[in-house]
Amino acid sequence: MTSDAAAPAPASSSILPAEAAHFGKLAAEWWDPRGSSAMLHRLNPVRLGYVRAAIDSHWDGDATSFAPLKGKRALDVGCGAGLLCEPLARMGAAVTGLDAAPENIAAAAAHAAAGGLTIDYRAGSVEHLAGERFDLVTCLEVIEHVARPAAFVAGLAGALAPGGLMILSTPNRTALSRFALVDAAEAVGAIPRGTHDWDKFLTPDELTTLLASEGLAVRDVTGLVFSPTRGFALGSSTALDYLVTVTHS
Repeated sequence: MTSDAAAPAPASSSILPAEAAHFGKLAAEWWDPRGSSAMLHRLNPVRLGYVRAAIDSHWDGDATSFAPLKGKRALDVGCGAGLLCEPLARMGAAVTGLDAAPENIAAAAAHAAAGGLTIDYRAGSVEHLAGERFDLVTCLEVIEHVARPAAFVAGLAGALAPGGLMILSTPNRTALSRFALVDAAEAVGAIPRGTHDWDKFLTPDELTTLLASEGLAVRDVTGLVFSPTRGFALGSSTALDYLVTVTHS
């Protein structure tokens, strides 16, 4: 890693250069379900189910519709190589994918082009969107990687259009998450080493407070649980990881 990658983030950005460099190195394998992002591929169907249900509930949509986001703008912050952006585009949204790592943006753009999808991919920070507003803002497994969570949440709030919907997910800061996501998963290679800093995980109450400070209200909190036999699923326990649905207060 170069000295630039370890440098502090600029004052106007919540990006941690070391985090961007870490994930940028994984860009080439992002779409490989057996590669370094295998855990995300296992998580994605469960997360997509939650996102789709939240979309239908918020806009009184038809669960059988193929394009529940038709006519809407969606922003995925910390998009990686596009695992969520592409399904959102197929749901009819005009999608913008934003990521701190230019390598991820390049991989995302190439994959979307190969699949015939038009997605506006950008490298940068959510604080620099210059007043753009989106009907749907998603940010999954990202806030635990930023330099200043409060500034980051302010950026997310600024991107959410009136009447819009925001969906976030993040690990909880518990003994279970330390063991499962750091001590065990990184030790056996299920998650690349150095991916998580447990001290930066946010509890649901902490995240709710940050959101409330920006005029946002949490409408739902659902746990993401893991079973050796069932894999990942939605559940009542938030001890490992959780998803939240957010709107303007």
